[in-house]
Amino acid sequence: MREEMLSILEKNGRIGLKDLAVMLGISEIEAANEMAEMEKEGIICAYHTLIDWEKTSIEKVTALIEVRVTPQRGQGFDSMAERIYNYPEVRAVYLISGGFDLLVILEEKSLREIANFVSEKLSTLDSVLSTATHFILKKYKDHGTILSKKNSDEREIITP
Repeated sequence: MREEMLSILEKNGRIGLKDLAVMLGISEIEAANEMAEMEKEGIICAYHTLIDWEKTSIEKVTALIEVRVTPQRGQGFDSMAERIYNYPEVRAVYLISGGFDLLVILEEKSLREIANFVSEKLSTLDSVLSTATHFILKKYKDHGTILSKKNSDEREIITP
């Protein structure tokens, strides 16, 4: 039941307890208790709203920054990841495979703000060996949600 509940909540964090319970075939009390338990255990970490910022007047620039670091003795990459994720500008940090060690996601108002973060904060950390910055130009799908759907004209073509 937990896996099914988590799948439903991941797709729709605003689902009502009653609807969730019906979908799972359990009582509302059971659904509420299970959610509370998963929150307590840290399985459910937060609830978010996915916003398509391109449809607003608010300017946002998203950057993916690959970071190569020297792992710390006895701590691996964890201490560097923690130093980086404690910056308020940082939206996410992931340990990745490949040519780089960490992937840092930033969301700022301008390219300059991101460039300043990389040059003044990230690159100056002792264990950072190199960075590569990639800017998101357009989001097509995010968190399983298609953002830019094409308008499909389903009318039948009639020719004389």
